[in-house]
Amino acid sequence: MRVPLSWLRQYCDPPLSAREIADRLDLTGTEVSRVERVGVGDPDGFVVGRVELVAPHPNADRLSVCVVDDGSGSPRTIVCGAPNVAAGQTVAVALPGALMPNGEPLAEATLRGITSSGMILAEDEVGIGEDHAGIMVLGDGAQPGAPLAEHLPIADDVLDLEIAPNRPDCLAVYGVAREVHAATGAPLGVDPTTYDAEPSGEDSAEQHASVKIADPDVCLRFTARVFEDVKVGPSPLWLKACLTAAGQRPISNVVDITNYVMLLCGQPLHAFDLDRVRGASIVVRKAHDGEKMTTLDGVERTFQSPTALVCDAEGPSGIGGIMGGAVSEVSGSTTRVLMEAATWVGTNILSSSSLLGLRTEASTRFEKQLHPDLAMAAQRLAARLLVEVCGARLVPGAIDAYPAPVEPLLVPLRPERVGRLLGVQIPQEEIVAILEQLGFELSGVESGDLLFAVPSWRSADVQREADLIEEVGRIHGLDRLPITLPERPLAVGRLTPAQALRRGIEDVMRDRGLSEVVAYSFTSPGTLERLRLGGEEPVALANPLSEDQSVMRPLLLPGLLDAARHNAARGRPDAWLFESAHVYAPGGGERTDGAGPRGATPAVERHHLAALLPGDGPSGWRTAPSPTDFYACKALLEAVLNAAGVEARVEPEQQSFLHPGRSAAAVANDGSRLGWLGEVHPEVAAEWDLEAATAFELDVDLLAELAPGPAPYRDVPSYPADVQDIAVVVPEETQAAEVESAVREGGGELLDTVRVFDVYHGEQVGEGKRSLALRLEFRAPDRTLTDEEVAALRDRIEARLAAIGGQLRA
Repeated sequence: MRVPLSWLRQYCDPPLSAREIADRLDLTGTEVSRVERVGVGDPDGFVVGRVELVAPHPNADRLSVCVVDDGSGSPRTIVCGAPNVAAGQTVAVALPGALMPNGEPLAEATLRGITSSGMILAEDEVGIGEDHAGIMVLGDGAQPGAPLAEHLPIADDVLDLEIAPNRPDCLAVYGVAREVHAATGAPLGVDPTTYDAEPSGEDSAEQHASVKIADPDVCLRFTARVFEDVKVGPSPLWLKACLTAAGQRPISNVVDITNYVMLLCGQPLHAFDLDRVRGASIVVRKAHDGEKMTTLDGVERTFQSPTALVCDAEGPSGIGGIMGGAVSEVSGSTTRVLMEAATWVGTNILSSSSLLGLRTEASTRFEKQLHPDLAMAAQRLAARLLVEVCGARLVPGAIDAYPAPVEPLLVPLRPERVGRLLGVQIPQEEIVAILEQLGFELSGVESGDLLFAVPSWRSADVQREADLIEEVGRIHGLDRLPITLPERPLAVGRLTPAQALRRGIEDVMRDRGLSEVVAYSFTSPGTLERLRLGGEEPVALANPLSEDQSVMRPLLLPGLLDAARHNAARGRPDAWLFESAHVYAPGGGERTDGAGPRGATPAVERHHLAALLPGDGPSGWRTAPSPTDFYACKALLEAVLNAAGVEARVEPEQQSFLHPGRSAAAVANDGSRLGWLGEVHPEVAAEWDLEAATAFELDVDLLAELAPGPAPYRDVPSYPADVQDIAVVVPEETQAAEVESAVREGGGELLDTVRVFDVYHGEQVGEGKRSLALRLEFRAPDRTLTDEEVAALRDRIEARLAAIGGQLRA
């Protein structure tokens, strides 16, 4: 938002420089990014002049020789090329040496044999417009020799503001004036929207046009006023100067008035040529898919629902809150104007602007949600200007479609709460004064609480007591607040058991040389297809940034594969990787764990740990690289399970993205499936330009549920263990975990440890069988076990092994 200082000072004029005003605004939270100087370099060289005599140039057909009274007492000869110069005109004159807007000083020049001592100026030559077709003609009240700066803003400072999305009121000169008033205490001028124009005539606006809001969910209010006998033409110099300094291009008086009102009070307007509004009726509705209209910028646009359209009897005539249509554009022949001031639903304007790729000054304001009260306020100011500048007749009455009027908002404020939140006690009188300076009205007191009516221009961001306290704090001065420590009981932060478990197993991965990956939670449907995943559809994003990030990841493997391909392309094909993060599945429901926002969740969110082991494992100066086969992956998974304290076994299982003969599932002792492991399918690895790799993934949330509590203290054994080795012949398909489970069941509590230390295949055990060698340690906590006790345990173990098809070898 560009705010010319001369315009701002019309409503609040503190005795401060532009830089000082900018600093005060910065301290209140209204950021001024820069202060820019516009117009001429030094206004002292520019004066008012009167043309006394105009004669043709003797040596040039298109030049005139003018004698100009510049107030110095000695007429000045100036050669002028403007076609509209005439004797008796009051004009703007640049004297020799004057610093022009381009930074160059004006010098005397000889033009076709006649010396020109100065220049009669056009609008663009002093930076108050773009017209160069002729010279500026000033009003007769200006006296020759008077400083031109007293009559035109030929040099000005402009404050370039960065406006936060919650402060649309500061997208207006008068809104910034309120801030300056509150920050400096300088008097605030009368609101320019206070006074209306006087209507004339016996007719009414309803006799000339009609308005209907067919879709109130896109438009909260639509007001229209009718003007006749409008004379469209160039705007006066003061209006052009204001718009140019604020970054707007002057077009015509009617259009310039709508832009002036928007910049001054923050409410965008749109002017229709009423004679070109077909059927003299306005209907506000959502677009039908495929509807087309040419907008004021000359582009034919195609619309889709729910873009808001302003339509006449035959079709679209404007895009609600964004841009008007060429079909009802105001032109030089316009004599009847329908002035629109509407309140559009901000979210609709934001989405429509994005869909169309069209962002305007109007949409920038409407998308921040303006209050409906601003519509009629802007109509009053626009009416005065149309009557004064365009000679228009204001038709009595106004058309006001307002289906659901917004009630004023009252917010209670406890004075003692101000001190608790800000850390300093502010007197109640100062609190009330600050808020009243900002436009809040004290409407009463209830049980010691101050009730403040929120002004319409702040209704979007001031909703509760804390918002009022923020207003008090920023105007009182955040830099004046003392530094205080929080008043709360001392507490020591601790990790939850689930957090401690996550950190522990992540440390296991780092200790074994794996590098951590942090990948996006989003992926593409194509990536999941390359993994050959079927079953449930992934959780889709409602508004994805791109197709590559349009669904939530159901597992961590895709991110690890992407990272491995990136590393391999840069000479690190053997980097072992892991990630500890969330995955998502369809479902959801009400949260019950208190770990996130209340209410229904759109998906099931679980924390997983995954590892990918491409190439050979990490090596050091004393250790050779380790092979990354299935068993290396299994050993790493078992290290994680040991760190979690969860006992589990590995069972065969097929996964579409794993090698069919080298994949398995990790299953807890209670039958819960903890995750998968195996060698990545060669075709899947090839999709990521990788050689053979192994991987596993575990559900960490499930591990946390199964993990035991703190381990009880176990005394150092006082009695020796009875260590025995046995060899068990079992069918080839029998898992070692099944044999170990049977041994433990048979050994009971006196069997301390079981470990498989050898596997034998050969003629001595027969075809289709193998021999597993296990080392057993029997121990009692309160005595030395006798041979008879151990023998009885071995008998029970032998019986359990027989039940699963096992036989002890002699």
